[in-house]
Amino acid sequence: RQMCKETDIKKLVYPLKEPEELLEVLKVKLTKKEFKLLRSWADEVPQKEIMAELNLDEERYGELSTKLIKKLNQEKIKQAMCI
Repeated sequence: RQMCKETDIKKLVYPLKEPEELLEVLKVKLTKKEFKLLRSWADEVPQKEIMAELNLDEERYGELSTKLIKKLNQEKIKQAMCI
């Protein structure tokens, strides 16, 4: 089974909101674990460290990544993130 990567997130066409506003939108739209995973990706934390910090095995990491990417690709969430 192929693991999803953060590169699977489709690009946004519109400019994003300011960082503070963007964080608030994401905190509302994502679970705490999804938000932490996204922050870890942004900070380029190695996968093993993320898995340890979030207490995830390989399968749960894959499931959480897939769920997060699907959410970020939803049109209503993309619209909420853009100006």
